[in-house]
Amino acid sequence: MAVELPFEKPLVELRLKIEELKQFTQEKGIDMTEEVATLESKAKNLAETIYRDLKPWQRVQIARHPERPTTLDYVRYMCDGFVELHGDRNFRDDPAIVGGIGRLDGFAITVVGTQKGRDTKENLFRNFGMAHPEGYRKALRLMKQAEKFRRPVVCFIDTAGAFPGTGAEERGQGEAIARNLIEMAQLRVPIVCVVTGEGGSGGALGLGLGDRILMLEHAWYSVIAPESAASILWKDASTAQAERAADAMRITAEDLHGFGIVDEVLPEPFGGAQRAPADMLETVKAAVSRSLAALRNTSVEDLLQIRYDKYRRIGIYAESAASESGSASGSKTADDTEVPVAPVTPTAVAPVASPHGTLGLSAEGTVADPGSLSIAMELPVDDALVALAQERASHEAQERAQPASIEGGMNSTSSSGKRGRAASSAARSLQE
Repeated sequence: MAVELPFEKPLVELRLKIEELKQFTQEKGIDMTEEVATLESKAKNLAETIYRDLKPWQRVQIARHPERPTTLDYVRYMCDGFVELHGDRNFRDDPAIVGGIGRLDGFAITVVGTQKGRDTKENLFRNFGMAHPEGYRKALRLMKQAEKFRRPVVCFIDTAGAFPGTGAEERGQGEAIARNLIEMAQLRVPIVCVVTGEGGSGGALGLGLGDRILMLEHAWYSVIAPESAASILWKDASTAQAERAADAMRITAEDLHGFGIVDEVLPEPFGGAQRAPADMLETVKAAVSRSLAALRNTSVEDLLQIRYDKYRRIGIYAESAASESGSASGSKTADDTEVPVAPVTPTAVAPVASPHGTLGLSAEGTVADPGSLSIAMELPVDDALVALAQERASHEAQERAQPASIEGGMNSTSSSGKRGRAASSAARSLQE
């Protein structure tokens, strides 16, 4: 039975009405062809209206659709003779991450990816695609094996995040993800990453560092899920606030492609990958083949340098160092591209120029030293975010000032006491 999303309800109701009319026509022998055609035309127009301008929260819902193709669907379609490999050779096998060896276009490749389930039973077995540390260590073992035998690596990402359970933390969840990032940054074979659904937090980053990052049209990729962001910012994880957070966080494929984080956005069938899985599988296979072909003849030294430069270019930083004459330097991207910014004074950080508006704060809320380096984060302006940042900066400034005031008072009292004792001693000497 097809799973319908909340924003699709009007379209679903209209399609049900069309089916009822068709069934009535067959049962009663009454010709209602014209009425059915009218409703079908209306349904088509409504579908185009819904899917033409999807909001970020609606894309999140599509990315979570249980009928979307999974990693194993893509792997079995892409690869000839795929052999799945198990275990991290340290603790156990993690079913939330799958991996193995296969052939694509006649070339051997290694494939790893997060794996969700189709139903409740399979989702419990796969832990809803949320990997434990041993899952990331299994993935790293397969990547190092691929490096040894000079096989390219393809990573599929579809996870709400790494599993945050007590056992996972005790076994080093953060270390496992960090280790993967370190090793993937210097892996001496091509890496292609595909975000097929959810790209949640470090759980996605643990498989997400590569030479080419591909992302499906309705996927999302972010440091945190919209509901979790809403819970932190506004203490409310309701759908309304999650939708607000999704709008502010810029998590869609189109946004991330504009930021230079994603290299290519793969179009999905009308209504999402779940509507025509076979078409989506072919699109992903063609894109991965194209990416690997472009990287295949690149030397190892060039591959590593290009990968390094790719990630150095992401983001913008601002230097607030003033010259002896009092002039402030500008802002640069990581590859030293100049970005004009306003002059920096000793009491404020210059915001980085952005078409979306920015919120620029130093690590301490203000710049105490004109020669210090301050980081300006590029974020869409949201009243709640601005108010929260200003409140936090003010609170931290008060906390820093309070100990100084107490210390100053103590020093003043101590000095007065010393002067009093000195005067008394001098008076006794004169009397003697």
